[in-house]
Amino acid sequence: MNPALLNAPIPAIALAAVILAGTVTPSIACPFCSAVSQTLRQEMEVMDAVVIASCTQSDVTRNHSTGETTMRIEKVLMGDDHIKVGDEVTAVYYGEVAVGRRFMLSGVDPPDLQWSCLPVTERGEAYVIKVAELADADPAERLRYYDDFLQDEETMLARDAYDEFAIAPYSVMKELHDHMDHDQLVEWISDPELSSDRKRLFLTMLGICGNKDDLPMLEKMLRSTKKSTRGGLDALIACYLTLAGEDGLPLIDELFLNNKSAPYADTYAAIMAVRFHGTEGEVIQRSALVESLHYVLDRKDLADLVIPDLARWEDWTQIDRLTDLFLKSDPDNNWIRVPVINYLRACPLDKAKEAIAKLEKVDPESVKRANTFFSIPVPARDDNTQPADSDASATSNPDHSIASVIAAPAAVAMTPGVKLASAVPLKGPQMGVVAGTSMLMGRRNVAAVDQPDRLANLLQLGFVIAVAISTLMIAQFLLLTGGTLPQQETASAMNENT
Repeated sequence: MNPALLNAPIPAIALAAVILAGTVTPSIACPFCSAVSQTLRQEMEVMDAVVIASCTQSDVTRNHSTGETTMRIEKVLMGDDHIKVGDEVTAVYYGEVAVGRRFMLSGVDPPDLQWSCLPVTERGEAYVIKVAELADADPAERLRYYDDFLQDEETMLARDAYDEFAIAPYSVMKELHDHMDHDQLVEWISDPELSSDRKRLFLTMLGICGNKDDLPMLEKMLRSTKKSTRGGLDALIACYLTLAGEDGLPLIDELFLNNKSAPYADTYAAIMAVRFHGTEGEVIQRSALVESLHYVLDRKDLADLVIPDLARWEDWTQIDRLTDLFLKSDPDNNWIRVPVINYLRACPLDKAKEAIAKLEKVDPESVKRANTFFSIPVPARDDNTQPADSDASATSNPDHSIASVIAAPAAVAMTPGVKLASAVPLKGPQMGVVAGTSMLMGRRNVAAVDQPDRLANLLQLGFVIAVAISTLMIAQFLLLTGGTLPQQETASAMNENT
């Protein structure tokens, strides 16, 4: 969380809260990949017509000043109600043209379609045609096709295939387990010239199709100090943990989470990997993951990043520790106070309520910010099956359900030596890369809130929106008037006349 935001005046936070509430949405795509641009398939979806066309003019005869050149439609991929094979159209293209050169044309605004041009090779044309054919196919079937082009010699094909994987849900990627070429992935990952974005994708895929024989290679990469070897560290750690399981956590703790000399970026990458395994990995129980996250609480520059995860995963064993963090925070890390309050608000134990009352006396402003601008974090629900090596009785026994833990008396929940997180092996819904903000932007658990409290929240929301609108209107007025009120200008003019 940005410390400047938490220490900002209330109106500034109000405006930021409104903006964030409207823009932050969970991601369901590949957990460690980022698409470079829209894929060809996505671009086709918003077009009125997509065709393959060939130039009928050469560079000598076309209009150089306007860039216009005539093209003949050879194949209609989409929009056959707007265009037919054999039609001639005019498109603007300032690159090199030649009679017979092939293009993919994308048209909008019928009936007078406006065309954008993408030159294609023979292989590129075949690729584009297949992409159009697979537009409505099963997502896993589409990925099987793109898998063959991930490192294609044609840049356009390789980039588009990568982007398709980058936007694909992890659950869909797992369906390609038997189709993935394990040895090819290892070869690509071992290439020191491989870009970080590609390495992240290939490591994610290796986690799906790899095995324990890959662990020595991955451990060597984790221990390496070469930047090229450790590119895409978050995906590297996640891949290692996927294949090693819970037995791999001690190494990650040693190198990153329990290593106070580890660089901020490296520890953050480890947090992201652990978060992935707590939401989508389905390999390691959360009871083990939270034990690793506890180490991060000792680093004041990173502690606020893991507090939301502890709340979502219902690890209520850290009340005393977080209360102490709140009390000992200094101006350099006092932004940690709001996440601590939100953790305590989410906790169903009486001890948490007592802690909030105590901390409110120390810093009522932080408590007010947490109550005003952030909903009570909703713990993640266990909608999936347990890992294969987990205790089946944990889900079959109603005493071990999430609901029973939330409703458990404080005396039982806080029994020395008993950790709530370990009592329930949890795996919740996907949170993607925004899981760290879930505590701040999560929805209120309405069932646990009485009617007056809900009304108060609605009034607070109305106040936030009103302040934000007023702030924008005042800013607009000052920009238009140059900061001078009309009455002041009129009075000045009258004084000059007299």
